[in-house]
Amino acid sequence: MNMKDIQITIGEKIQTVAMGTTVEELLIATNYIDTSTGHSYFDNPYIGALVNHELQSCAKILTSNCSLEPVRLFGDMGKRMYRHTICYLLCSAVSMLFPDRKLVIGHSLGDGYYFSFDDEYTLETRDIAAISSTMQSLVEQNLPIEEISLPYSEALAYFNEKHFEQTSALLSTRNDPVVELYRLSGYLDISYEPLIGKTGLLQVWELKPYQEKGMLLRYPRSYDFLKLDTYKDNPLLFSVFKEYKAWGTILKVQSLGQLNRMGNQNTVGSFIRLAEALQQKKISSIADKINEHGNVKFILIAGPSSSGKTTFAYKLCTQLQVLGKKTVKISLDNYYLDIKQVPKDEYNKPDLEALEAIDVAQFQKDLGLLSEGNSVHLPIFNFKNATRTYEKEAVTMDKRTLLVIEGIHGMNPQLISSIDRDMVFRIYISALTQLNLDDHNRISTTDNRLIRRMVRDNRTRGTNAETTLSMWPSVQRGENRYIFPYQNNADIMINSALDYELGVLAPFAEPLLKMVKPSQEMTYETARRLLRFLDNVNPIADTLVPQDSLLREFIGGSEFDVV
Repeated sequence: MNMKDIQITIGEKIQTVAMGTTVEELLIATNYIDTSTGHSYFDNPYIGALVNHELQSCAKILTSNCSLEPVRLFGDMGKRMYRHTICYLLCSAVSMLFPDRKLVIGHSLGDGYYFSFDDEYTLETRDIAAISSTMQSLVEQNLPIEEISLPYSEALAYFNEKHFEQTSALLSTRNDPVVELYRLSGYLDISYEPLIGKTGLLQVWELKPYQEKGMLLRYPRSYDFLKLDTYKDNPLLFSVFKEYKAWGTILKVQSLGQLNRMGNQNTVGSFIRLAEALQQKKISSIADKINEHGNVKFILIAGPSSSGKTTFAYKLCTQLQVLGKKTVKISLDNYYLDIKQVPKDEYNKPDLEALEAIDVAQFQKDLGLLSEGNSVHLPIFNFKNATRTYEKEAVTMDKRTLLVIEGIHGMNPQLISSIDRDMVFRIYISALTQLNLDDHNRISTTDNRLIRRMVRDNRTRGTNAETTLSMWPSVQRGENRYIFPYQNNADIMINSALDYELGVLAPFAEPLLKMVKPSQEMTYETARRLLRFLDNVNPIADTLVPQDSLLREFIGGSEFDVV
């Protein structure tokens, strides 16, 4: 074996190749990629690989002995690469047609990403048609999307020249000697996750007008990569993002780079106070809406994992008490069945996300008794030993009492099917990140919630990151089945994300993620991806977080009874 050769373990075979071979060259040499016939999107091609269990693009250069597992397009990791790459394709096309305007990624919305221009330019139908046509032309040419490195000063100069202000802001808070970029023809941009190496593979997407001034870039759902679903609008969710975009204008922070700069200038304390005040004002306005509905007796709060339901419920109770109401808070988690009674999922494991995991009959009985003026001893479920006990003091309802009920199934109509709808007010809560990494790279709402949960689970249950990461796919399946389909049943939605929170969470999360090792194959890739993301975050001292902050539910020190 030549000193410049390396050994790649791929499947059960060991392949000896020259140091400097790319992932794509190896996949061609081992017949995973057949250059004689070519591969289209619909062939479910190989688009990258797990190199020592870390996701890499086909352009990755192999420099040492490693294991390598090819990654196809149709799968969880391929999905992420595809969605990031079609965003890159859109930004490239826009730079050709509108070189003097700045396109900004907004947020995910159903099966797409919302984009608009930062100068509020109204995109006409003909504009979107031209952008779509240019994107399609780039796809038909099957151009390479190359990985390149530029010295820090050159990369910063390029983004300043292109007026990519948020990218420049983020780079200004880093000191990397070189910056890794992707190039398509003459267009350069950053991507914080690997991209697909050929435009010809980007064949299933749609660009459509959305709202007054923006557009939606749609992608295939995970359950069917071959086509787009029929479009379903979600105006309630968009209204939440629109409101929080206005908050971003008040806070004067649109991206992580701007937040990092603020921390460096020691002005983050006042920013935190303003962010908390805006969220508190929103909670107060929800209490006012509930109070305006004279018949409401039951308030249902639902949302996905780590959205902050518990603390939000406490804070809402406080605001309702200010309005002269009495409140009784009930957690659906306390109505969990014995683990032996919980239904199994498709992997023959207890499906704790299913409505059937809850003792719905007992819950409905208790609500009925309370509605009739009877006293009820509410249950307490101990998750450590999976047993149910009961509160010593009974609760009752009078004319001023409101039941505030929080849990993941709060929007499901089966939960309180016998209750008069006029007596119910439903609130959906989620951590919908308004902040972007930079101009064209958004911060994933799902990743934000995962980081929250990992920090909380370690603090409250001693759970390590590997355990939390391994159960996260099951949590997501449950959300897709039992939570998201019912979110539009809500009377109102609220965003629990605080724009400063990643700076606080990062110092807690990073040590946990670093304990996930390459041998933990099922979770290592996610741990590495989150660490690469958090590497862009400057720390913010947790001592600056108010004790009544919703963020305290995850980092500890809450003045509420939150564990």
